[in-house]
Amino acid sequence: MKIFIASVILVALCVFGMCFNIIFRKDGKFPETEIENNVEMRKRGIKCAKEEEMKLWGKKKQAPDCSTSGCGDCHACR
Repeated sequence: MKIFIASVILVALCVFGMCFNIIFRKDGKFPETEIENNVEMRKRGIKCAKEEEMKLWGKKKQAPDCSTSGCGDCHACR
């Protein structure tokens, strides 16, 4: 029982350590990782996979099975 309690406390401390920055930040949000909304990725020339395919297929043809709603919907093309 002592080992179980010690392991639960250790896991709780690890979880708290991983989310410490998010809990105590003023805005309390996760960092933006979506390419469409991340300014730093855009500055470095990293583009959305859908945007790259649209560029390769040209304006007349669209990539198969992809919606036209923009890069914010890339998760739907998996």
